[in-house]
Amino acid sequence: MSKAANKSSSNNPPPLGEEPLSFLQALANEKAASPYTLRNYRQALTEFNLWYYNHFHINPDWIHLSREDFRSYLRWLGSQGLKRAPISLRFSGLRSFYKYLIKNNLIQNSPIQDITLPRQEKRIPRFLTLEQILSLLQAPFTKLELIEKKLQTSEKSSSHPSEKSARFKVIQKIHACWRDQAILETFYACGLRISELCKLRVQNISFGSQSIRVLGKGKKERILPIGTHALEAIKHYWQQLDRPPEPQDPVFWSNPAEPQPPTPRIIQLNLKKYLALAGLDTSLTPHKLRHSFATHILDAGADLRSVQELLGHASISTTQVYTHITVERLKKVYDKAHPHAH
Repeated sequence: MSKAANKSSSNNPPPLGEEPLSFLQALANEKAASPYTLRNYRQALTEFNLWYYNHFHINPDWIHLSREDFRSYLRWLGSQGLKRAPISLRFSGLRSFYKYLIKNNLIQNSPIQDITLPRQEKRIPRFLTLEQILSLLQAPFTKLELIEKKLQTSEKSSSHPSEKSARFKVIQKIHACWRDQAILETFYACGLRISELCKLRVQNISFGSQSIRVLGKGKKERILPIGTHALEAIKHYWQQLDRPPEPQDPVFWSNPAEPQPPTPRIIQLNLKKYLALAGLDTSLTPHKLRHSFATHILDAGADLRSVQELLGHASISTTQVYTHITVERLKKVYDKAHPHAH
């Protein structure tokens, strides 16, 4: 998101100032914003801060900025060749910042109010077909078979310390395979965001009612069903740990001896490896598993409101994008099957 700002100056950005820092602190502590939201909002404020400093050679007085300041910034972003989505992302952060200032009685009106942004292009989310999902879920087992063969070989070799170290690394990889298989099953079973999956605790899972309690955006909780495939995968994965997990422990551990969740980045990198093993597009992200979940249950007859609740969307309009996928798929089926389609 820093491409435009980098074009403006090679200088380091000036300090953000008291108000933006207070806003970011409140966002992290009170709103429990995701790391991605915090990163994007901080970058939006930092980039405007740098743009203002480069143009006017002073730090912005955030309380007294005018609508014209932000119109000038919008024109400049357009002149840098930015597309609609990144411009909207920047102004989303700035808009939230000024809502915070209004809420805390630091200003009465937002200078961004009534600024018209470029219209957002509707993009149909990418998703995996059911057959592709099944191939992806099988990929950790494929990797596991290769690793276990290496383990058998190491057990037959000498007891030299270096051999023991190599064997320990193989055991770590076996743990990772069972963990990643359970992660993929849970992603697909529940349509979680990656931040929600990393926050998931043992006590959030009810095996009896086959449900999980998820802490979503803005500390909003929701109860979701979880299928038997995912529950069994989690149970089997826990058997690979050095000790049974405690209720307050993360569901998924970074290694079998350490009750710390893997980072989102590690999950993303591991997904790429499994996509490659399954012969699928390695550019797909964990969020595409969420798209696949939503698309497949809509295809199966779920209503849009139910899907909205399952995904934790604040607005139904966010969920409606998935209907475009199902409509396009139905059009293809119609064109192939109906005798008067052409």
